[in-house]
Amino acid sequence: TTTLFKQSAATLYSGPAVDYDHFSHGWSVADLGDFTQPGKYNMQTFNKISPKGLAKFPKEFYDVFSADDKGNRMAHAIMLRSHKLQEEEVDTSVRAIARCGAGTNNIPVARMTELGIPVFNTPGANANAVKELVLCGMLLGSRRIVDGVNHMKDLGSQGLARERVEKDKALFGGRELKGKTLAVIGLGHIGSITARDAGALGMELVGYDPGLSVSTALKLPRDMKLADSISSAVANADYISLNIPYIKGSPEEGGTHGIIGHDIIRHFKSDAVLLNFARGELVDSKAMKDFLDGGDEGRYISDFPDDELWNHKNAVILPHL
Repeated sequence: TTTLFKQSAATLYSGPAVDYDHFSHGWSVADLGDFTQPGKYNMQTFNKISPKGLAKFPKEFYDVFSADDKGNRMAHAIMLRSHKLQEEEVDTSVRAIARCGAGTNNIPVARMTELGIPVFNTPGANANAVKELVLCGMLLGSRRIVDGVNHMKDLGSQGLARERVEKDKALFGGRELKGKTLAVIGLGHIGSITARDAGALGMELVGYDPGLSVSTALKLPRDMKLADSISSAVANADYISLNIPYIKGSPEEGGTHGIIGHDIIRHFKSDAVLLNFARGELVDSKAMKDFLDGGDEGRYISDFPDDELWNHKNAVILPHL
């Protein structure tokens, strides 16, 4: 039967060779009846998924369970956030995988495509939350707010907070956002609304996105300038927001790994603030550290930990909120 199936498949399929072990391991055609009985759809989750989202699946039709509570149940669909999915975690009964977020680099998409399992994502679902973190990051990068908070806690432990609150404010001086220039690299869901709200704060705007669609362009602030390269976009920017996907491979190979490296950073102003709430791998850590070491004005704000930058005095690393 297996040989006949392979021969029949070969006559109908002209794509790359597919490993059939996934289909034959763990069950046989005789078990088919177990998957065709009337009942609920089994939805397996990895990570914590919002109860509001899960409430969209009526309990009379769907049985939603976590990987820890799975037991012997076979999943028909998988939902996950940051969990790095392995092929062995995908039951032979799975018919769809949904990433509750924009990126799919934690899912073996190519292999799932070979197996005929579609992978969905939800671009824009968390756009507002990320945009608010970017705005928060600009404020954190404008003044040494984190250092000021820690300083006041230290003074409070000594009983000196009231006495020094005015005197020590000069230690944490900074600048206002109004009138400063924000470069937005990537003008999708997050980038476009970041530009919109930054404009409302009185900032000058410049953007770069080689794949900018007409519909997205119509949503951008009218006075936003568009650059023809990343280097030209960042050249006069006080703040730079990265809002592009991570694609394996160097920029020369068509990827985005380390796309913010020495060649781009050398165009930064000495007091530029880089905001990376997209993917940690987009930034060349060594190049960024060299930039931060070169003065006391530049800043790096991100929610991706990095061995080179996590404790740098000019970097603020947040939890992946």
